[in-house]
Amino acid sequence: MKLIVGLGNPGSEYAGTRHNVGFSVVDRLARRFAPDAAPKSKFAGLLTDAEIGGEKCILLKPTTFMNLSGRSVLEALQFFKLEASKDLLVIVDDLALPCGSIRLRPDGSSGGHNGLTDIGLKLGSNYWARLRIGIDLPGRIPQSDYVLGKFSPDQQPLADASMTEAAQAAEVWATKGLQEAMNRFNTKATRGAAIDSNNSHSTKETK
Repeated sequence: MKLIVGLGNPGSEYAGTRHNVGFSVVDRLARRFAPDAAPKSKFAGLLTDAEIGGEKCILLKPTTFMNLSGRSVLEALQFFKLEASKDLLVIVDDLALPCGSIRLRPDGSSGGHNGLTDIGLKLGSNYWARLRIGIDLPGRIPQSDYVLGKFSPDQQPLADASMTEAAQAAEVWATKGLQEAMNRFNTKATRGAAIDSNNSHSTKETK
């Protein structure tokens, strides 16, 4: 069994925003692999049971708001007796990656992302896979306004493509393992000249 968590903020006002790409990828997975399943309210989130390539998967969208995502993840891991280092994938937005890029990592720091920070604190470890989806740097727009805003017309096609690709990467992670998924889907991200893996960007949104 695998746990795939998409991070975001609940509520219609946040639908389609840059900060909710994790939710959007989980929705894509649910539409493909559990089209008739109704999400259940559980573990301070919305949970959908799915089967991906013969692997039972739990698709989870925490509804605690981004900064408190760890509670939902921890409750689900404990209930299903899963190991974060083997069975957990968290899907999240990333300011440090250009829009249209994705990147898988087996562990690492939060990079200043409040959702990842809270998960790390609740789990007591950062040794769990994360799938980052690029949303570009905000430029002159205040960062909190930027991440809680919607993609520009120029960004939207790139974002849609990357979210589709991220769903495919999550499928490979669940069925073939992290290394296979990294080999197949990190190529585009590592070629991006705009990526500076040494930079971290603090997400200071209030939600």
